[in-house]
Amino acid sequence: MRSLFKPVLTVVSACLALSAPAQGQSIDSIVRLDVIDGGQSEDGTYLTAIRLDLEPGWKTYWRAPGDAGIPPEFDWRRSGNVGAVAITWPTPHVFDQNGLKSIGYDTQLVLPVRITPKDASKPVRLRGEVDLGVCKDVCIPASLKFDHELDAGAARNPAIAAALAQRPFSAREAGVTGAACRLSPTADGLQVQVQIDMPSAGGAELAVIEPGNPDLWASQTETRRQGNRLTATSEVISPDGQPFALDRSAVRITVLGTKHAVDILGCSAG
Repeated sequence: MRSLFKPVLTVVSACLALSAPAQGQSIDSIVRLDVIDGGQSEDGTYLTAIRLDLEPGWKTYWRAPGDAGIPPEFDWRRSGNVGAVAITWPTPHVFDQNGLKSIGYDTQLVLPVRITPKDASKPVRLRGEVDLGVCKDVCIPASLKFDHELDAGAARNPAIAAALAQRPFSAREAGVTGAACRLSPTADGLQVQVQIDMPSAGGAELAVIEPGNPDLWASQTETRRQGNRLTATSEVISPDGQPFALDRSAVRITVLGTKHAVDILGCSAG
């Protein structure tokens, strides 16, 4: 997916990008990016967030966007005094897009980011770019730049706090008692069948399987429940067609339900 949209991205960005404040950028009236501050913690880390405001009817995508979405890609390399970056993704919504499921956000996305500085006594400058897709009747790849010196003395930000509260439950919080992955070869890669022992997350649940390796791609998951067991099946392939190994400890399963979502890291042999 990434290779298909990158050439278009450059052209669209060049045509649509407008001048904007130092900390953010907008693409026409469709989407605007701002960096918001949450201050520096006692441990020296900074809490900040990337905020995307979307025009009504437009949406953007989660890190695993489904077959019909465009995954966002962040480039932090031009930042100053940034040692590590940790993103907390709020629970996304599931959209039906021409018969395909896509996963993402509409109206607004506040994406909390915790920054560990290289030197906690020096200022942190968050400078970079995000490539993302925004969709309504058509999908537009967009590239938005940001440049903002983080405010160490900023007060607790209610928008960031609300976004953190919308994160999926951990496996322990959701009552997951087991997650096992059974692997079997296919013509193109591996079939991954995950069996998760957990209470219902509500409604018609959708499990999303992420291989844990950015070079691998996972198909849309078939999900079914029987009693206290949820079974999810997906095919994982390598775009270059080469054989690969799948590390079960790196596999990530997110279960999206009507009551809550659950984030499960790793699975045992099935």
